[in-house]
Order: sequence, then structure tokens, then C-alpha cells
Amino acid sequence: MTQQIPHPSSTEPELSGVRNFRDVGGLSTADGRRVRPGVLFRSGHLAHATETDAEFLASLGLHTIFDFRNSADHALEGPDVELPGVRNVSIPLSDPADGKEFWKMVRDGDLDQLRELLGEGRAAARMAASYRQIIRTRTAEHSRVVHALAEDSVPALMHCAAGKDRAGLSVAVTLLALGVEREAILADYLESNAPHRRYRVRRSSDSAEARSPEVMALLGPLFDARAEYLTAAFDTIEETWGGVDAYLTEGLGLLPVTLGRLRERLLD
Repeated sequence: MTQQIPHPSSTEPELSGVRNFRDVGGLSTADGRRVRPGVLFRSGHLAHATETDAEFLASLGLHTIFDFRNSADHALEGPDVELPGVRNVSIPLSDPADGKEFWKMVRDGDLDQLRELLGEGRAAARMAASYRQIIRTRTAEHSRVVHALAEDSVPALMHCAAGKDRAGLSVAVTLLALGVEREAILADYLESNAPHRRYRVRRSSDSAEARSPEVMALLGPLFDARAEYLTAAFDTIEETWGGVDAYLTEGLGLLPVTLGRLRERLLD
């Protein structure tokens, strides 16, 4: 049975220029503790935040914003809005060349190209493979994030473009380190599918052909949060390190004292 996840209504505002914002607080750990509300947030990019959005975000008392986008994402959407007194840390979790190719496909790909690249399950397979690759190859980046959280970086906001994949994995890694059970991590991840949270897919043309039902269906898996994607990441941890404990110590270099400090900062 999927665990219900409480999210304080005060941290679930109707942000008009920021998608997929939420407080991760309230998730339970295996030993009966819970993630403290108001210390870890997640969202899509902040480039289009309105003045009202920025005022709300500033009211959270954030110490650090972790931006996992690459230069191709920044070129497409722009930089985050500046929040006074908040440290902005850029930690790209994907290659700019891959990002450029991805957004060109999403914005400009015609039906034949999309059928070839994404049809017959290839879109979902691409997403699962990217999750596996990030877990295998971005241990230094994820190590940097969890060490920063253990030291001085909370309250923190993690985001990428849609707040689903790169931010979703970084939140998941953090929650694994906190001892949150996988079922609860998955339930939080799947909240990104709510209609008001989903990334708004833009096409270079507004023609009926460019946004036909088949085109949007082919693109859909790229912007879904699917259990199979996050499960692929969890499976990669098991296959590569033999389990979460070894992943934390060998993959992320988390010493027991640092892990303890992380949990004290983020858990009730």
C-alpha cells in the first residue's frame, strides 16, 4: 500500500511561474523519525518565477539553491531569479550536448523523427537508462550535495528543469541517506505527475501537426514520473554497490559522523 505523504499547506502555494514545488517534509524513516518540514524543498526551474513567487521563496529562509541544470537548459529557459541572501550552487547532472539534442528533439522533432527516436517503448527505455547513468556516473556530484546538506546548506531547494528527473534523483539519494523507505520516496517522486506540477511542453510551432495527439503521446514518457524510472535507479545501486549502505559509504564517501550530522539537520 502506498504511503500517504503529508505536506504542509503553507508550503504548497499556487506558484504561477514555478512548477512542481513542494516541501519534502513529513516523510517517515524506517526507524520512526520523519523529515523535518521546512528544510528540504524541490521544484522545477526558477527562471520564470514571478515577483510574488520570488517573495514566497524568499520567505522560506533558504540557505542554498541547488540547480542541476546544464548550460543547454540555461540557454533555453534562462537563469534562476536571484533571491536575496541565498547561495546558488550549480551542479549539472547531465551533459550539455545531450541536453541540446534533447531539447531540439522536444521542440523541433517532426512526427517521423519522434517515431524513430521515441516510438515502441524507446522513450521510456531512454529515461530509465538516463536514471541508471546518473546514479553510476554522478556520485561525485551527489556526494557534494549530501555533504553540503550535512554541513551548512539547509534549508535547501533542489531543482532542475522540470523538477522530476535530476532533482528527483538528488532528492531520492538524500532521502535514502536519511533512512526514508523506498516506497515513500517513490510516492513522493510520483507526485510530479499531478497536472498542476507537470512541465509545460513547448514546441517551436503551434500548428496542429506539431502538437498532434500522436506527437504529444510520443513525447509524454519523457515528462512522466514513472515508477520504472526510479526503480531503475534503485536497481543500479543494488547492482553496482550491493545495497544502499555501501552506496552511501563507497559511492558517496559518507562517513558515519557525516551521515549522523545530515540526519540531525534534516530529521525530527
